[in-house]
Amino acid sequence: MPSKPAQSVYSRSRLAALAVTTACCATYAVVATGPAHAAATAAVHDIQGTTRTSPLAGQQVTGVAGVVTGVRTYGSSRGFWLQDTTPDDDPATSEGVFVFTGSAPTVKVGDAVTVSGTVTEYVPGGASSGNQSLTEITKPTVAVVSSGNPVPVTKVDATSVPAAYAPAGDPAANGSVNALPLRPAAYALDYYESLEGQNIRIGSSRVVTATDPYAELWVTVKPGEHPTARGGARYGSYASQNTGRLQIQSLGAVADFPAANVGDVLTGATEGPLDYNQFGGYTLVARELGALKQSGLARETTRAQKSGELAVATYNVENLDPTDATFEEHAAAIVRNLKSPDIVSLEEIQDNNGAKNDGTVAADVTVTKLIDAVVAAGGPRYDWRSIDPVDGSDGGEPGGNIRQVFLFNPERVSFTDRAGGDATTPVGVTRSHGKAALTASPGRIDPANEAWKNSRKPLAGEFTFRGRTVFVIANHFASKGGDQGLTSQYQPPARSSETQRHAQATAVNAFVKSVLKVERNADVIALGDINDFEFSGTAQRLEEGGALWSAIKSLPRAERYTYDYQGNSQVLDQILISPSIRKKAAFRYDSVHINSEFHDQISDHDPQVLRLRP
Repeated sequence: MPSKPAQSVYSRSRLAALAVTTACCATYAVVATGPAHAAATAAVHDIQGTTRTSPLAGQQVTGVAGVVTGVRTYGSSRGFWLQDTTPDDDPATSEGVFVFTGSAPTVKVGDAVTVSGTVTEYVPGGASSGNQSLTEITKPTVAVVSSGNPVPVTKVDATSVPAAYAPAGDPAANGSVNALPLRPAAYALDYYESLEGQNIRIGSSRVVTATDPYAELWVTVKPGEHPTARGGARYGSYASQNTGRLQIQSLGAVADFPAANVGDVLTGATEGPLDYNQFGGYTLVARELGALKQSGLARETTRAQKSGELAVATYNVENLDPTDATFEEHAAAIVRNLKSPDIVSLEEIQDNNGAKNDGTVAADVTVTKLIDAVVAAGGPRYDWRSIDPVDGSDGGEPGGNIRQVFLFNPERVSFTDRAGGDATTPVGVTRSHGKAALTASPGRIDPANEAWKNSRKPLAGEFTFRGRTVFVIANHFASKGGDQGLTSQYQPPARSSETQRHAQATAVNAFVKSVLKVERNADVIALGDINDFEFSGTAQRLEEGGALWSAIKSLPRAERYTYDYQGNSQVLDQILISPSIRKKAAFRYDSVHINSEFHDQISDHDPQVLRLRP
């Protein structure tokens, strides 16, 4: 899962960030082509060919005929889509293509035109992104032959999209699928590629990722494919992709785009050209949008812990700093939806002036403002512990100095303070009265380890509940930024970011083992934004040797998700427990869905709550 791009002030610039000339945008790369040739008469299917790149790339073509199916007049990728009305009999060759004009085109939908120009291949996001390339006609000369013609359309539904996701890439081409012949009846990515640039239509389709700030959402054309309990499409393994996912944008006004939540339905027909962009791959750019039918999805509320239960939660509050307007909403979520857990591990607490990069690292203003908002919402006055990072050393938004923070209710839980914890001193484990104890509380785990370079260091704390010690480790592992997308030309896509998370997981696992070596039945909880799936190699390394177990796996599969990205409901936030907690079988886990499925989310993560009887 690539990291999220920064929100643009003008949403259309995000929507239209497609293939443009490298002179206009350095993030788009031209695919190497052969020498130019004299202009040749060509049909659209000749240009598209039977692989992902055009056999005519770099050549001049003339007399390319078809009907205009969509016109884009905004952003940096202005132009129109052209579709041939006399297709060939090869299902691998698309009959549609985008004509890049650079300025607002004067043609209209339904115009029959002929086009001359240069066949060009661009990689949205640049060659280093690993994205597939987009076939275009550039520097065009356009002649309108007639107007008001019927627009050809291809229906896309559950029966037309194959169950298998993508072919394996060619080892001789570093795993690229670009040169492989398209097999649209066998693979979903091949099927969508065979329709690149064509006008497609989907029927009533369920929303599987809510509308985002850039006026886009995701639907599935396969309603029975890995559904979650609340209407999403669950991402359960690398080998089991959700092939029915499609991104939806609009060729109309952003203001008219529906504000949809997961489980809502775009009813009737949604129709428009099938595009490919760097922010999700295959995208239906809708000329006609179906009507939104709301499902009435409500934010979840967990139950309150009983007097003998310890409630421990993790919640990523997404770059919270004192200037944000979300304190009251976050406080309401903690008090009302999470029922005021005894311990709350917060991720992405920023320093006292947020992204201002002036050397400030303290976060007491940020945390106190949240605590006061919790009290105002009717919750307890939490106490808190954290360690300020070295300025600029922990990644995240530049200047923000994000870190993990423990909130705890002193009426229910006590914190064992031990001096010596700071940004650079590693916390250790010692024996005290026959039990395990931290050498510093709070303390940071192995902060000099290369695994934590430009990333958040785990925060360890020692708590006492009803006379029982509980060790809690707050984590925020490295993001998935830099990973190739699921629609990459490289199949399977490379997950380069997991190398660092694997090392981080190994370090946390080793620390937990050091606790258990001193006290075999110690209660240890490692939790936070792990930025990886419960089936991932990261989770396996955290669990290695039985030191920990990801408790979200105690939920039914349809309820295992904490985050929703590009149509996939997935696990990024986890609470892992030591054997002593798991053996008691006296714990209950809840993924409390208050953010990830909603268009008006205050964070992109859902909080997690574990209730246990130590």
